[in-house]
Amino acid sequence: MPDRVSRRGRIRLGRLVGVPVYLSWNWLLIAGFVVLLFGPQVARLFPELGIGAYGIAFLYAVLLALSVLVHELAHAVSARAFGWPAQEIVLNLWGGHTQFGVFQATPGRSLVTALAGPAANVLIALGGTLIAVVAPPEGVARLLLDILVYANWLVALFNVLPGLPLDGGRIVESAVWAATGSQDKGTVAAGWSGRGIVLLLALLLVVVPFLQGRPADIPLIVILVMVGFFLWNGASEAIRVGRLRQRVPHLWVGELMRPAVGVPASTPLSEVLAFAAGAEVVVLSETGRPEAVLDQHVLSTVPSSALPHTPVSAVARALTSGAVVGYADRGAPLVDRLSRVDGSEYAVIGLDGQVCGVLRQADVMRRLSLRRTER
Repeated sequence: MPDRVSRRGRIRLGRLVGVPVYLSWNWLLIAGFVVLLFGPQVARLFPELGIGAYGIAFLYAVLLALSVLVHELAHAVSARAFGWPAQEIVLNLWGGHTQFGVFQATPGRSLVTALAGPAANVLIALGGTLIAVVAPPEGVARLLLDILVYANWLVALFNVLPGLPLDGGRIVESAVWAATGSQDKGTVAAGWSGRGIVLLLALLLVVVPFLQGRPADIPLIVILVMVGFFLWNGASEAIRVGRLRQRVPHLWVGELMRPAVGVPASTPLSEVLAFAAGAEVVVLSETGRPEAVLDQHVLSTVPSSALPHTPVSAVARALTSGAVVGYADRGAPLVDRLSRVDGSEYAVIGLDGQVCGVLRQADVMRRLSLRRTER
């Protein structure tokens, strides 16, 4: 079924509440781990099942995936109430995530959307507990009901831990955001909190038992390593993104551009080299629109004798359509402009309407990656 398998190694399961749902192939890794871990336990409880005990253990993984799916659907539905577009839901090795489009958030709305997921899992866990009390099933059915309740408590409680990339990290982010007026500061704080959670889990689940002389719980340590890797990477990415966004307001084309002159496409290279004086050269169309940039590498291959007879357009690389920015452009509008044009360099138009520079995407990214913002 090639139409149901994405190019990124995912299977499209369908649409729920209008949102495409995908299953990543790496989910099979966690499913296999669950089968190997719990299959023998099910076999001991129900020896009559034989090899079928491993099928029941696989249902453990399925119930966990369904619990995560409900969790993500709750995020999507609550976000829709605020007019935020949910683009897709992906179930993967680490549980799952909901991908949103561009939206304008507030601390309160961000918090509500984040906590909707754990709240949905709590409701399922309470519902399963009620069934177990009022009309308890027997045998394998009771085992699966208990697993459903356990899986939803696990997903809910784990996700409310106060650190990104978990939902509870949005509590930290929203609190700092509301106090400082900066979502980016909240994101960085929540990222550090996420790193702290990893260290705390390692302390409580590994270091303390070791100091108490208890034998190592190998399955628990394996799970901790997997979860810790996911949390640490997610927290580190949150810190990186938060710091990057804090630098965005300080971006300014006038500071980042490389000086340039604009010349008609038919201008001979000998004339260009005479007055460009080391500046970048932007090639203009007949209507004066920037359409290309002189390629210094190609220029170096032109013999000196051919310079007077070779037009600058012959050794220029074309600009992407719309790859033009203004000298005064800065901050978030500048980043938005660059993201909407699929190019790596842009002609800069000065306050007088003439070409005055070339802005390269690499220079913008280099500025964003600086450890300290220059002011």
